[in-house]
Amino acid sequence: MIGGLGPESTVDYYRSIIACFRAQKPEAGSPHVIINSLDVDKGIAMLDAGRFDHLADYLSGGIDSLFRAGAGFGFIAANTPHLVFDQVQRRSAIPLLSIVRATSNHAKGLGLKKVGLFGTGFTMRSSFYSEEFQRAGIAMVRPNEAEQEYIHKKYIGELLKNQFMPETRKEILSIAHRMNNQEGVEALVLAGTELPLLLRGSENAGIEFLDTTVIHVEAIVNELLA
Repeated sequence: MIGGLGPESTVDYYRSIIACFRAQKPEAGSPHVIINSLDVDKGIAMLDAGRFDHLADYLSGGIDSLFRAGAGFGFIAANTPHLVFDQVQRRSAIPLLSIVRATSNHAKGLGLKKVGLFGTGFTMRSSFYSEEFQRAGIAMVRPNEAEQEYIHKKYIGELLKNQFMPETRKEILSIAHRMNNQEGVEALVLAGTELPLLLRGSENAGIEFLDTTVIHVEAIVNELLA
């Protein structure tokens, strides 16, 4: 696991992998998981500066450490770094499981045709999610500019610092409902692994959320048990 991007979601990933693995194969004990926790602030600085090649180098170095530690496959426990996933995969000595591909496959399996996208500003402004979903025949809608700015500000300023405020949750749910009512989205992709930590407990909010952490974890455990 490439973690630390941010730390809170990495903890959530680890717990979820253990729980999912034990639920599927209780007699097998616990899986062997190697975690390389990187520096989220360093990654964000590269993104802010548009130094995507440097981010790819940083992640590739992290993946190489996992390979040398004996990992048979790897994954990045965050959405935004998938901006450079293809570059990192080409340089990786081990296969990598994409959170974007796993989420797209899940949405297609649900028969969804139009979804919204929540995440960091880097993720919402980029095309790596919409292109993957388009290949699956699913249209993707982003929040408007003001909403994107609000979500990004709260993500960087609160969620990555383990601050999950009721007022932030209320406002993001309001954006979700607007997109559902005005844009016709059938579900919201929580393409930021801290967002489920903020929104858990909102399952009855009147709109479906696709928790990319849960979806990715299921794909990871399936690979571990293959």
